Amino acid sequence: MITRSEILETNKMIEDSNLDVRTITMGINLMDCADSDIDKFNKKVYQKITTCAKDLVKVGDDLAKQFGVPVVHKRISVTPISIAAAGCKTDSYVSVAHTLDKAAKAVGVNFIGGFSALVQKGCTKSDEILINSIPQALSETDVVCSSINVGTSRNGMNMDAIKKMGEIILQTAELTKEQDSLGCAKLVVFCNAVEDNPFMAGAFHGVGEKDCVINVGVSGPGVVKRALEEVREADFETLCETVKKTAFKITRVGQLIAQEASKRLQVPFGIIDLSLAPTPLIGDSIAEIFQEMGLEEAGAPGTTAALAILNDNVKKGGVMASSYVGGLSGAFIPVSEDHGMIVAAEKGALTLEKLEAMTCVCSVGLDMIAVPGDTSAATISGIIADEAAIGMINNKTTAVRLIPVTGKKVGDTVEFGGLLGYAPVMPVNTYSCERFISRGGRIPAPIHSFKN
Repeated sequence: MITRSEILETNKMIEDSNLDVRTITMGINLMDCADSDIDKFNKKVYQKITTCAKDLVKVGDDLAKQFGVPVVHKRISVTPISIAAAGCKTDSYVSVAHTLDKAAKAVGVNFIGGFSALVQKGCTKSDEILINSIPQALSETDVVCSSINVGTSRNGMNMDAIKKMGEIILQTAELTKEQDSLGCAKLVVFCNAVEDNPFMAGAFHGVGEKDCVINVGVSGPGVVKRALEEVREADFETLCETVKKTAFKITRVGQLIAQEASKRLQVPFGIIDLSLAPTPLIGDSIAEIFQEMGLEEAGAPGTTAALAILNDNVKKGGVMASSYVGGLSGAFIPVSEDHGMIVAAEKGALTLEKLEAMTCVCSVGLDMIAVPGDTSAATISGIIADEAAIGMINNKTTAVRLIPVTGKKVGDTVEFGGLLGYAPVMPVNTYSCERFISRGGRIPAPIHSFKN
């Protein structure tokens, strides 16, 4: 039983350390909208989303007022469209993206995720249609997010899909070049994607989920930093215990909001994602936690160890505070969304290669990284393949959200606005991997995947 006193205990965290509930995300199953006529399918999709989520924003705002906890975003995730729309006789799903955008705006949410496909072992015709629709879909909509899962530890890596996604990312960048290639900020390529992720751009409603659920993502990098200030000269055992205790308190706030949202919306509670998701605000940064741990800048020797400590102890503390923990749950390192990461990248302390090393122990992967617009499709695919390999071999979720900014070069700065922040354009390795990527086919699953 969560009491009001537990929320009151967090008031100082909210006022002084930017504690918030980053998102209440409603997952909606669209399988019952199936129709061979895409116009009828779109009508069913619009009707179901606007019916299920009609009170989502109001409930989120009411909970924020009642408990004094900011609820930053209200979002929707839907069944991967390549699955839900597979019966439609069409050669494009752009109209579906327009429908999702229209429905999301009608109910007032910030983002809708699920313009997605799961192609870790191969592509169906519907998967191919969806992937080919991504550039136009993301250039013509405002709040639609897309994700493609190209590998798993059980199935290996679909290198044909990885090659294709390098090309798709460049096409998306070109079609949204007037907004500094913003479309790519709404597109993520996964290995081992989870089915209950409330965070964009990778959220979709898994086929094993209930018809409709409420997932909540909490966040509090500033709270952790403030707690570590109290143990500045302590040993690592004390540091770890401090992170665990703080994560417990943060997660309890999310648990209360999730339970109340579930009750008021009459929708089952799914999971709490206890990831530390930073913002561009000073004092709400994962990189600043590293500095409090004793590193001069993010990217300095010891950064990967610091991130491992943070990620592990956030999970240990948070898992005891909620009945259902899921999603990604750990620490995010999106460059453009973290003030300290931005500064470190601008100074050259943080490089793409160091970020790749850090993704071995963080929640996701190479996230919100701006690269030169003339980066080749093969290079982007190579970066995706590297990240997918880390995920596949280590049995963890990894992802790539790269933004090749058309017309920009290393040293330029790109402004995305809002929670997406801004980013320096970072250099990439210019040696070619084109022959490697062009091999195609599928990389088999690692030997340790055979556990039956």
